[in-house]
Amino acid sequence: MQLETFIRRMPKVELHVHLEGSIQPETLLELARRNQVTLPATTVEGLRQWYSFTNFAHFIEIYITISSCICSADDIELIAREFLRGQAAQNIQHSEVTFTPYTHFSLNRRIPFADQLAALSRARDWAAAELGISVNWVLDISRNVRPIEHGLTVADWVISGRDHGVVALGLGGPENGHPPELFAAAFDRVLAAGMASVPHAGEVAGAESVWGALQTLKAQRIGHGVRCLEDAALVAELRKQQIPLEVCPTSNVCLGVAASIAEHPLPRLLAAGLYVTINSDDPPMFNTTLTDEYLKITEAFDFSRETIEHLVLNAVRASLLPELTRTEMEKRFQSEFAVLGLG
Repeated sequence: MQLETFIRRMPKVELHVHLEGSIQPETLLELARRNQVTLPATTVEGLRQWYSFTNFAHFIEIYITISSCICSADDIELIAREFLRGQAAQNIQHSEVTFTPYTHFSLNRRIPFADQLAALSRARDWAAAELGISVNWVLDISRNVRPIEHGLTVADWVISGRDHGVVALGLGGPENGHPPELFAAAFDRVLAAGMASVPHAGEVAGAESVWGALQTLKAQRIGHGVRCLEDAALVAELRKQQIPLEVCPTSNVCLGVAASIAEHPLPRLLAAGLYVTINSDDPPMFNTTLTDEYLKITEAFDFSRETIEHLVLNAVRASLLPELTRTEMEKRFQSEFAVLGLG
């Protein structure tokens, strides 16, 4: 079997993908019509062109516009179902999906968090029953929102959702000017409740951001983290602790961290003995999918099937699923890899 075919068919896990950033143009158009929101374009093709990444300011503009179209719990359930249908089509067996609830509670139509969580839970149950895939939720703090104390509200929501698929507290939004240390109290609250810390760090900002996520927020995984290579001591610490990095190659290229996929630091991260997983971040905004990410890095770096399998299994092991579930999933994936290899 050709490696491209293997990648398309192989089972996968994704750990770094934003629900709001996964909304396809078709779904956005439906939401806008439903909620009488004016968009920059009125056709799917026009929206697809508008989605095309140009710069970070444009990216934020798209994100804000998308959020303005999410006006009810039914809208949240719709985008979650559409996202999960897309994951199933790629044979992504498990996803840990970042969602920003405070945006929909405070900045847009004031959807109560209980209603947001119920919508996510309905989509999660539907995906398990109809698609045979699983999903858990990472609720994140948008680091540029003030007052800072809103993070404590999100932390409380994380804890309250632990029996409904919520597994961690994240930290997203623009890194520069909003260091991890500002949000220590929120992460302390979640960690004290026995839940996970999975902040973004080390993409737009440098190694100091990753240090803050490690030392202050006690990160169990790092969203991006690719700029750790700027600090040898940090690389040594990440290697020692085997902290998983949620690497999103196309996102990094779009945001200027790497000039191209071919110049992405992924091979250096692997050569340094770091724990790497591959992810898509905001797929339609960066014109990618998780499958595409694997295809791109395979072509750029001439990766073998063994390397691809290793990266997939890294994601399985780094997931926040129960240990027994992770172990069973890993065995199942290895069996499926072997069967596909015979094709």
